[in-house]
Amino acid sequence: PRTLLLTGAGEHFAAGADLTQMRQRGRDDALRGINSSAFDRVRRLPMPTIALMDGYALGGGAELAYACDFRLATRRVRIGNPEPGLGILASAGGTWRLRELVPEGVAKEVLLAGRVLDGEAALAVGLVNEIVEPDDLLAAGHRWADRVAEQVPLAVRLTNAVFHSPREAHPFVDDLAQAVLFDPSEKNPRMPAVLERRRQP
Repeated sequence: PRTLLLTGAGEHFAAGADLTQMRQRGRDDALRGINSSAFDRVRRLPMPTIALMDGYALGGGAELAYACDFRLATRRVRIGNPEPGLGILASAGGTWRLRELVPEGVAKEVLLAGRVLDGEAALAVGLVNEIVEPDDLLAAGHRWADRVAEQVPLAVRLTNAVFHSPREAHPFVDDLAQAVLFDPSEKNPRMPAVLERRRQP
């Protein structure tokens, strides 16, 4: 698949962990990093990922959305990390992914002061890419997927990998990815086609 759409099964995207289960977890459970490993796998998928958010996207649900490439939401979405209010922290990527997505001050409001963002606030700070009506959410996801599908698949895959590479890996990874795309066996016919169209009167 070229794009993965993630959406909730009901009226909410993901309301976070079951608190009853959380109370039973201990140190060893935390060190296993079940959620952080799962969300890291989402982040590393070779295809772009789009979170379609409605209702609650709290705790682990918010962290799952942070791991995606794009986030579409309704106005009634509620995104936040209430973990410190429960005596824990957002340990599945929230403490560092959120600050990569929004201004540091906003990230600290969410992570330290319990701020919950609605759709409009999330759009204003750049956490979501688009606000749509609830009935249009899935169609909007497919529209975004179609936009990605219009690009050259290998170029999208490598661009996404380079985008998420550590700072110290650049510019080597950029050059390496470009070398793969410049290889004659991977050359895409689109560039010559564009040049040919420009030559035509």
